[in-house]
Amino acid sequence: MSVFTAATAQTLCAQLPVLGSDVTVPLVTGGEVTYAALDYAASAPALQRVWDDVAAYAPYYGSVHRGAGYLSQLSTDLFENARRTVAEFLDCRDGDQVVFTRSTTDSLNLLAAALPADCQVFVFETEHHASLLPWRDARVTYLNAPRTPRQAVETLERALADRTVSNEGGYGPALVCVTGASNVTGELWPVRELAAAAHAHGARIVLDAAQLAPHHPVSVQDLDVDWVAFSGHKLYAPFGSGVLAGRADWLREAEPYLAGGGASRKVSRREDGGVDVEWHENAARHEAGSPNVIGAYSIASACKALTEAGFDNLVAREQYLIEKVREGLAEVPEVRILSLFGDDAPRVGVISFVVDGWNSSHFAAALSAEYGIGVRDGLFCAHPLVRTLLGSDPQTQGECGAPEAAPGEKSLNAIRVSFGAGTPDEHVERFVNAVKELVTDGARWNYRTEDGRCVPDTSA
Repeated sequence: MSVFTAATAQTLCAQLPVLGSDVTVPLVTGGEVTYAALDYAASAPALQRVWDDVAAYAPYYGSVHRGAGYLSQLSTDLFENARRTVAEFLDCRDGDQVVFTRSTTDSLNLLAAALPADCQVFVFETEHHASLLPWRDARVTYLNAPRTPRQAVETLERALADRTVSNEGGYGPALVCVTGASNVTGELWPVRELAAAAHAHGARIVLDAAQLAPHHPVSVQDLDVDWVAFSGHKLYAPFGSGVLAGRADWLREAEPYLAGGGASRKVSRREDGGVDVEWHENAARHEAGSPNVIGAYSIASACKALTEAGFDNLVAREQYLIEKVREGLAEVPEVRILSLFGDDAPRVGVISFVVDGWNSSHFAAALSAEYGIGVRDGLFCAHPLVRTLLGSDPQTQGECGAPEAAPGEKSLNAIRVSFGAGTPDEHVERFVNAVKELVTDGARWNYRTEDGRCVPDTSA
């Protein structure tokens, strides 16, 4: 097991406390328990520091880029300083743009809208839907799930070498989209090697860092990626903001993602009654409307907090928790952990599994109702990947159906436990013990399906 002392863990938790750590929830069997939030991969709890920074700024809230008053100027400075903080956090190149969006999904849809004409996109079927689906208007090549990091690189190299000629002759522009860490298995992808393969074949690459950035340092320059996308709500920063950072040329040459105030530099009427628009060429080109200054500031605050805490400590602490969970689950023969690259693959604090004899929705519901543990069940917005890992044939129908599942696949789903900064040992210990008890003794309560979800049956 990784060397990680109790003193180091205590120091780290003191540096990065999260909101909600003292929230209690009722148990269906009676009484209350402190909630064990183990669904970080969906939305991480907000850092206390982020909340405090936003609260301190809130009285000074004002419009951004739109006012001469003191509060407006202060808010504008705050917004632009947040942009610089994010650029530093990502180790961006000179000339890179940082565009504030709503989320990773929004960031990748923005990039999809900015693709040059006849661009060909390469994306593995293992991607989250946020990076799998935005490319519908491009020529898309979907790549099969690799079973090793080396196979991922080789698969991409073959696909790029065999890519189709564009309508204008030649290969034309190409983009590779890849995750940094899987939201299903937690496994790290060989981003640097994939970037090298992309560039060797004249393609660009965008990194979906939604699951990577909260757990590991992300350097645009070291990884040599062209763009990075991530979400604030997975980086311990609430308020619905995200980031697309990277090369400016495709963004500068594209039509604005949204048309409106802020994106336009000059608007004038023509003699024929129409309107002429001169758009900004900087990040504002794709930030029409009143910016989400609180969202941007919260991301910047989280970036500073994680940097100051030190990713070496964060990674060591997380590896300790990962091994604690994996070793505990290994003691339960009925549990199968899902993996593409194998047990020895490096990973972040995201682990998905299935339990023989259990519908995953039923199991997750029992963890919540009887133990106060919040996990995720379903297909995790990565349906092709989960189906590949589980096998495409529907399993026997269980007691409760699974959310997100298609008809006939109600039990083709999994359970995901995820954690990070602020997760105490007790939460993962309670989780492992709960898994063992449920497998050995069964649930202590009856459950039923309601609106597609498995819930405790309180009708008796």
